[in-house]
Amino acid sequence: MLDNAFEALKTFDWGTDLTALAPIDEAVTAAHGKADLTADLENRLLAALKGDLSRDARDYLCRKLAIIGTTAAVPVLAGLLESENSSHMARFALERIPAPVAAQALREALPRVNGNLKIGVISSLGGRRDPAAVQALRGLLRENDAAIARASALALGAIGSVEAATALQAFLATASGDKQVAVDALLACGEALLAGNRKAEAMSIYKSLAGEKQPRLVRLAATRGILTCSGRQA
Repeated sequence: MLDNAFEALKTFDWGTDLTALAPIDEAVTAAHGKADLTADLENRLLAALKGDLSRDARDYLCRKLAIIGTTAAVPVLAGLLESENSSHMARFALERIPAPVAAQALREALPRVNGNLKIGVISSLGGRRDPAAVQALRGLLRENDAAIARASALALGAIGSVEAATALQAFLATASGDKQVAVDALLACGEALLAGNRKAEAMSIYKSLAGEKQPRLVRLAATRGILTCSGRQA
């Protein structure tokens, strides 16, 4: 039955009956926690992904690889990142594969893509909270494309590390124009550091945003953060 399901993928689109693919879904579930079954199924999924398939079939395969994919899947998925038709779901899988090489593949794709594809890769790096991406994202904060700069700030806020906060603070110290997204991202860093019990670093961030030059809501958020770091009622 599994052979028939893979055969059905060759003519699959989201308008057809999903019942034909049920054996693949069941195999993915059965492979959980079983390395030998996972390896065999992953190889079959990757072999199919390399074939001449519809976009819907590739999307389906990427969804399955997001569940059971390992380092073996990374090169194939990375090869899809530069295509408008496949980048989104390839990123969906790479974002969820825990292996460090999956994050590396996203970082390496960053200088090779533009526009919405670059924004997508940036968002995935933020979704993975990849600390190794901070340096690249720091440079993109000053990108002429406002959407890319915004995505980079949000990704740094999602990463939430001391290094990410430092990059945002350096940008805010010299940037002109609308800084609100970077300020919000810096507040997110403060929250992440506070959640990680790094109160001194979080306090430094909140104090830097508590001044009168900041909008009222930012000052309120910063004051609340300061009180929380101090162990007082916010």
